[in-house]
Amino acid sequence: MTELGTPSIKQAWTAALQSPKKRDKLLIGSFIVAIILSSLPIFFSFIQKRKGIVLNDWVLAHLPAYDVSVPIFTIIWGMALLIFIRALYNPVIYINYVWTLIFINIARMISIYLVALDPPNGLIHLVDPLTGVFYGNVVITRDLFFSGHTSTLVLIFLCLEKRNDKILGFIAIVAVMVLLLVQHIHYTIDVVAAPVLVYMIFVLTRRFLKLDTLKNHEN
Repeated sequence: MTELGTPSIKQAWTAALQSPKKRDKLLIGSFIVAIILSSLPIFFSFIQKRKGIVLNDWVLAHLPAYDVSVPIFTIIWGMALLIFIRALYNPVIYINYVWTLIFINIARMISIYLVALDPPNGLIHLVDPLTGVFYGNVVITRDLFFSGHTSTLVLIFLCLEKRNDKILGFIAIVAVMVLLLVQHIHYTIDVVAAPVLVYMIFVLTRRFLKLDTLKNHEN
């Protein structure tokens, strides 16, 4: 045990893998998300070749475009590191994250396919060398509705449990939503819709898979 009675990483994951209910969700969820992530380059390659419409966005029309890639990815990867550390000591956080991520990706693929948009006027390319592999290492600009960057931070916020973590997570969400608009990466509707849709997916996923029972039950 670590300080204040918190299980060590080894103890936490050993207990989770010994619990059939948790083990199944850990392994199956990881397998499914790996398949989805491996298919994303093909999907985004198709989307990028497709023509869409340009929205008349009042906010972007009155907002000068600036390259803020560094702060965007500093925030995103900083929050990713935080939830990774929290999940190391609490596998339930990982289970909540990975299963919700599955349905978020499915929902985004459907919505991006149905809502064909061209990128906003004044867009400044946002290139992340770490996540670029999921886009086939090419610049993708038509994965617009709804925002994947915003969705990632909202999901992290929802999965975190400590009060201070959630405060930090909320600040990160607001900051990145604003920065994405500053760089004209997304339309306003893309970033505004993401928190609502991710929250709905999170709640439905937990309810459908009964993830809320994992915290207090080992079997």
